[in-house]
Amino acid sequence: MAKVEKLSLHVPSLEELSGVLQNGLKENFADVQVSVVECPDLTHDPFDFPVKGICGKPRIADVGGVPYLVPLVQKDKVYDLNTVAKQIELPGAFILGAGAASSRVLGVNAEFIPVAQAESEQKPAVNASYTARINPADGGCLLEKYSNKYSDSEFGLLANLYASQGHPGKVIEVKANGRTGQHNFVTCMRQIIEKCYGDKPVGIGGTFVIQKGKAKIHIMPPGFSACPLNTDEEVNNWLRFFEMKAPLICQPVLISRDPGFDLRVEHTHCFSHHGEGGHYHNDTTPDSVQYLGYFLPAELLFRIDRPKESHMVGRD
Repeated sequence: MAKVEKLSLHVPSLEELSGVLQNGLKENFADVQVSVVECPDLTHDPFDFPVKGICGKPRIADVGGVPYLVPLVQKDKVYDLNTVAKQIELPGAFILGAGAASSRVLGVNAEFIPVAQAESEQKPAVNASYTARINPADGGCLLEKYSNKYSDSEFGLLANLYASQGHPGKVIEVKANGRTGQHNFVTCMRQIIEKCYGDKPVGIGGTFVIQKGKAKIHIMPPGFSACPLNTDEEVNNWLRFFEMKAPLICQPVLISRDPGFDLRVEHTHCFSHHGEGGHYHNDTTPDSVQYLGYFLPAELLFRIDRPKESHMVGRD
């Protein structure tokens, strides 16, 4: 059984956190509006989630890790969203986030964009997740709805997940247009929160839409690297990078700082309804970009199957 570690996180009030983000984001974006609102119905466009909201017992989980992918892949590292929901003490959880697809199921390496309600005693799982892989026909992005081909809830190697009961409720709404700083939207938020709360770890999850503009996105190649990837440069040369267009629906998981659990402090994947998706790096159109997001601070952190041998390569 995979080892599960658990930590209670610092949970600021929504009003306090929205004020912190408002002040911090003003230094990175031309136009910022942060407020506490009722979560919109996420079963509607553009989200099309299987639940209405992101509220109810919010928590984040860091499963596996990059050391299971590089320097050399450990293909035996496979996980299941239904199992994870039980491990994080929330059977039937609604789960968003970023991870790697199961090569055992797909037959190739690919990005995993989890959007799923785990099974419970009352009802079966609803897996609305996506995969983004390299299209063998043209080398472009092949974005597919997972349930169109597969009936399981498996993923591989690593994932950063935000989980909740999927209920409606109060959330932090962030509107940020016109990026003036160097860092991406998620890094900006994480650094703002870390600066404010210091050694008190604050975890955040939810969803945001890049409504206008374009973004730099990567997709892992279909074959794992046969030679060890030992540096960030080697990893970036192995990855396939694309510029993808809005609207992109993104699932960020971030923690302000690592309290000693060997965490990936931020990880964001995205999907779209026009066939593009993958791992978000930054927008490429800072002047015209528009972000709209809904977020909630997590109460608990779970670290599942932490790698015994670790490194910091390939974590951006």
